[in-house]
Amino acid sequence: MADHLAVSGIPVGAFSFSHGLEAAVEDGAVRDRASLQDWICTVVASGSGRIDADILRDAYHAAMADDFGALVFANQRGVAFRTTAEMAVETTGRGAAFLDTCRAAWPDRFLDRWIGALNGWSVCYAAAVGAATARAGVPLEWALTGYLQAMASNLVSAGLRLGIIGQTDGQRILAAVEPVICAAVAGALARQPARIWQCDLP
Repeated sequence: MADHLAVSGIPVGAFSFSHGLEAAVEDGAVRDRASLQDWICTVVASGSGRIDADILRDAYHAAMADDFGALVFANQRGVAFRTTAEMAVETTGRGAAFLDTCRAAWPDRFLDRWIGALNGWSVCYAAAVGAATARAGVPLEWALTGYLQAMASNLVSAGLRLGIIGQTDGQRILAAVEPVICAAVAGALARQPARIWQCDLP
């Protein structure tokens, strides 16, 4: 289970979402490899990737501590911190699919009890990954890296489907994003939960 989760091997319908890339292409903000690479790096370092990394980390720590209150709070923040209705649908749809698959394949009473404690709240994808990887014994650094790598890969795939780039340029982007992901993981590991709203300036 640990290896499977660490490499984001669970299908969650990521193909159906592009994180708003269509709008960026329509507006002309993303038009080629360089602009797509910049856009993905920004999403990972300062956009949804930054928020999701913090949510995943907090959910991970809560699950490790068997702290339902902290896990529910992390999940609520993960659902609430969406800038558009479409992104809310993306995180909750993927979160539900991920958690349903985990509970079916690897039954865990803690995750079952968490679902019962949600009181009508939807499941945030990052919180679900954080809780499940903690329960599986996946190191937090691996979980964060796998999550952000999967996010970048999905955005590259969306760029391919939209015809902005080809396969080779997609691999170039993923190679260029690697240090950005490493820095984002290091930032999430070092950042205090209260700093989720603050910008990390050099």
